[in-house]
Amino acid sequence: MKIAFIGLGNMGGGMAANLAKAGHDVHAFDLAEAALERAKENGCTTYTSVKDAVQGADAVVSMLPNGAIVKSVYAADVIGQAPASAVLLDCSTIDVATARDVASAAEAAGYAMVDAPVSGGIAAANGGTLTFMVGGGDEAFARAEPILAAMGKAVIHAGASGAGQAAKICNNMLLGASMVATCETFAMAEKLGLDLQTFYDISSKASGQCWSMTSYCPVPGVGPQSPADNGYQGGFATGLMLKDMKLAMAAAKDVGAQVPMGERAAELYAAFAEAGNAGIDFSAIIKTL
Repeated sequence: MKIAFIGLGNMGGGMAANLAKAGHDVHAFDLAEAALERAKENGCTTYTSVKDAVQGADAVVSMLPNGAIVKSVYAADVIGQAPASAVLLDCSTIDVATARDVASAAEAAGYAMVDAPVSGGIAAANGGTLTFMVGGGDEAFARAEPILAAMGKAVIHAGASGAGQAAKICNNMLLGASMVATCETFAMAEKLGLDLQTFYDISSKASGQCWSMTSYCPVPGVGPQSPADNGYQGGFATGLMLKDMKLAMAAAKDVGAQVPMGERAAELYAAFAEAGNAGIDFSAIIKTL
């Protein structure tokens, strides 16, 4: 397939490379010259405008920073520029309302579209092991699924337009809160005189085990390799976690959901990011505990 890929940042760059590796003709765009160079090295054809990249495309995939940019790019450069036969896949993490608005505009113009945010960090994007949570109609999902499968290990249809974003926001609120709980637990265990590897060996096999502990342990040298073993570099930046927590808090307010643990975790990540830590992995919040 001829696939236009819009947005080649930390996540998008690896995703586009995996599409090219799968044999697709990837037409890539990004504002950063360095990102375009990396895409070219990974087998993509690069373009200096979205409008040029989407010409003749069978599919358009986007991975962009926020809802305002997604809305602007689709309105100005994708809808009416890409062939109406193209399927549109937005993999950005944005608010549910904007996802639905963009999908409605695309569908009104004759396009099939899905929102397909991802779970998994930079390593998963590079390794093609992302999980995609997909919102959209059955036909749009059927067309999008093989494209997403080339970039991930799981592609799950969450429901109608916006459902992918809803699932992502809920998932990351749980991740953010569980990481804070994991960090404070290790900090308390240490103060109680427990060896942290021993505590890990116990809790990872007991009722307290969770993904934040067993797959992404915030303590250096404990559990599988994680950003904690690399000075909290790479992984999932605190600033991105804070963005997702803010989306979750806004969504909770919109629907009247009570999320006290999510609210407190959002406050902690906000303070941590504002203290100059937005660029390091979110598990580094253990340093504050």
